[in-house]
Amino acid sequence: MSNLLQVGIVMGSDSDLAVMKPAAEVLQQFDIPFELTVVSAHRTPERMVEYAKSAAGRGLKIIIAGAGGAAHLPGMIASLTILPVIGVPVKSSNSIDGWDSILSILQMPNGIPVATVALNAAKNAGLLAVEILATANEQLAEKYKSYKLAMQEEVNKKIENLSKEWPNEFD
Repeated sequence: MSNLLQVGIVMGSDSDLAVMKPAAEVLQQFDIPFELTVVSAHRTPERMVEYAKSAAGRGLKIIIAGAGGAAHLPGMIASLTILPVIGVPVKSSNSIDGWDSILSILQMPNGIPVATVALNAAKNAGLLAVEILATANEQLAEKYKSYKLAMQEEVNKKIENLSKEWPNEFD
């Protein structure tokens, strides 16, 4: 399967799995092969270096990295690979309301970009990975367009139901 892998999902600890699982679910929904594992920037730095340096050679196209607290994992991985890295700030038990994680991932120095989604927003990280991959895959692009249309239809139904009870001039 490794030659089919397209996305790597890594997290600093298995305690981040509940936050990171939605990224995996999105990739499954779009039939995108991925791997998911724990890679700690602080507790397993050699593993992190090996993961980041080997990712492109193993076929990965994108890495989604979630981390809490000081949240060095996404930036450190980005410094070691040419692949796009999407950072997911995780509000962890030792977090300063998540702000430490957000700022650690968001405030990367020039030359080491990390795309950053909202706090605990691994689903959006998965969707961003789909969007990136869809730029080179027409079948995936069509599937993603359908996904977005379905979201629009769902909202339109909610608007219709709401306007039955609460009519307004806009609708």
